[in-house]
Amino acid sequence: MATSRIPGHRFLHSPGPTRVPEAVQHALTLQPMDLADARVDDNIAACEDGLRQLLNAGGAQPFLYAGNGHGAWEAVIANLLGPGKKVLIPGTGHFSDGWAEQCEALGASVVRTPWLPGLPIDNQAVGEALLMDRKRDIAAVFAVHTDTASGVTSDMAALRKVMDHTGHPALFVVDGVASVGATPIDMQALRANVVLGASQKALMVPPGLAFVVADEEALEVAKENPNPRYYWDWERRNSPLSYRKFCGTPPHPLLAGLRAAFGLIFEEGVDAMFARHRLLAQAVQAAVGGWAQAGEVNFFGKVEATRSVSVTTIEMAKSHDPEKLRTLVRERLQVSLSGGLGPLAGKVFRIGHMGDLNPAMVLGCLSAVEAGLEALRIPHGAGVPLAQAVFARSLQTD
Repeated sequence: MATSRIPGHRFLHSPGPTRVPEAVQHALTLQPMDLADARVDDNIAACEDGLRQLLNAGGAQPFLYAGNGHGAWEAVIANLLGPGKKVLIPGTGHFSDGWAEQCEALGASVVRTPWLPGLPIDNQAVGEALLMDRKRDIAAVFAVHTDTASGVTSDMAALRKVMDHTGHPALFVVDGVASVGATPIDMQALRANVVLGASQKALMVPPGLAFVVADEEALEVAKENPNPRYYWDWERRNSPLSYRKFCGTPPHPLLAGLRAAFGLIFEEGVDAMFARHRLLAQAVQAAVGGWAQAGEVNFFGKVEATRSVSVTTIEMAKSHDPEKLRTLVRERLQVSLSGGLGPLAGKVFRIGHMGDLNPAMVLGCLSAVEAGLEALRIPHGAGVPLAQAVFARSLQTD
């Protein structure tokens, strides 16, 4: 007898939202508290301390918002870009374009550097743009660390070095939405003035929380910025009072969830967590390398060293539709992948491999994708055995 029920659970391999672990799910169900309850401030402090520790942020000030990554973008724009100031946004593809458009929508002037598909930030172009700014009108460099659409990660330390070499005083702002919790971002080592992110990726919390961590220099720029703002205002939110920190009622369940997520992160160990993400990415990318042998699918990221530990973007030949593959794998095999964004729509599919994942889950995802390629008669080489070999080698070295 036919049934619509499919046993088991759907594997979630999007690059956000990601899988929410049971401990976080439980925390999300806890009853919200009245604002005078001491546990409210305790949860907020635990989340702020977790961000400082994970980012090696020293005394920098975290700000948490009920919002998504675009909300964190707007908070940075509203606080740092004063009248007549410009922002330099190095090209990374879809997300650098989106951040630039958001800046322009809010009245800011944007200097862009070119982006070549499949490549990271062009640091030389950034240096040239800063050197050309003789009037020092560029207030900040807004850099996307990992572009979730392209699956490419740019070297923030190299970018910081280029900025230093020019002697330009622009603030350094890092978008870590797709990288915080998956790969190291050391604010003090980078001398990053601001790092921003969101809850729904490697931090393993549902969408709805955005964060900005700002150092003293960035806070001073914001304090002197006369542009009007209210909800996003760091000066207004920089308060010991919980209702001031959130410009109203804090999002209690999400804060409880983030606190639980930090508990899992620090129990695993930050270095172990980063190593796990590297291992999962190596396995996924080994499989993609195998599939690519037949010439119909390939990495979108052209440089192996810049392929993200968070998400791998896979380009398909024009004769094949990645959406057909995604639909088949999702509806028949219960594995959710992501499609292309912006100029990559209909050209690529993406495998997320960050957050609450382990090798067996990744192998299940890769096996489903390979079965889908076979079912759709898309030429490909063997990929899953190569991923298995990556994990086998890791077992031998444990």
